[in-house]
Amino acid sequence: MLSVPTCPQLLYDSPKARQEVDHHWQTSGGPHIVRILDVYENMHHGKRCLLIVMECMEGGELFSRIQERGDQAFTEREAAEIMRDIGTAIQFLHSQNIAHRDVKPENLLYTSKEKDAVLKLTDFGFAKETTQNALQTPCYTPYYVAPEVLGPEKYDKSCDMWSLGVIMYILLCGFPPFYSNTGQAISPGMKRRIRLGQYGFPNPEWSEVSEDAKQLIRLLLKTDPTERLTITQFMNHPWINQSMVVPQTPLHTARVLQEDRDHWDEVKEEMTSALATMRVDYDQVQIKDLKTSNNRLLNKRRKKQADGSSASQGCNNQ
Repeated sequence: MLSVPTCPQLLYDSPKARQEVDHHWQTSGGPHIVRILDVYENMHHGKRCLLIVMECMEGGELFSRIQERGDQAFTEREAAEIMRDIGTAIQFLHSQNIAHRDVKPENLLYTSKEKDAVLKLTDFGFAKETTQNALQTPCYTPYYVAPEVLGPEKYDKSCDMWSLGVIMYILLCGFPPFYSNTGQAISPGMKRRIRLGQYGFPNPEWSEVSEDAKQLIRLLLKTDPTERLTITQFMNHPWINQSMVVPQTPLHTARVLQEDRDHWDEVKEEMTSALATMRVDYDQVQIKDLKTSNNRLLNKRRKKQADGSSASQGCNNQ
């Protein structure tokens, strides 16, 4: 029997840590998802902790692997095959009613350094169940609640689709669609560009990339979360489900990633910050109960209804 290389991860015990382990354990048998082999409760520095034993991902991060290719061409067909693998992982999660909400480069790892290594998704620290009854939010005031809170399933899953769009964009050219001009992790200008969907396909990096690929990115980076592709639509797109006929066009990606190696940590930090702005932590949401709300307009309506009710009762008593 072959032994599987393992890597332990330590989390201090808390409801959030247990939720992370639960979501990862529930999906760890899925395709292109890092497997959890065992979980132990223990003590560490006098605190209760969880020791998670996972398969060891010895191949490193997705974009580091492309950086290390040197002069070997990275093609559009290879990018399509990678996106199909990532999409397969997201499709499995969404089928289990779980949104990952933190799909980013450092959470995409290869099993080994070998050519046939498998790319897998890890880190379920921000994962959420997307069924309404799992959110356990208090009764809300329907006049003012944001549409994202009313429709968490669509909103949370669409966050993963936006991430797929950003990762696909970087795979095809080597730099992100949205970036900060100020050196900050996420500047006001970058936030505005994300909100308005301001990005382009500049030459020379994009001059030979297929129109199918550009169209798919446009559908993933829609500013309105409800307009983005679902994972099923993504997996059915010709660029994904017919990846074997995607052109083997050599891309600029490896060269750009090598040239910008010193700035790669900043790119990852920007994506982390951007994802944080898109997440709604429903467990922290405190929505006012309609009965206890002290809103002036609602108070006025209550008084009017009460007066009307009193008048009606007066008529009935005559």
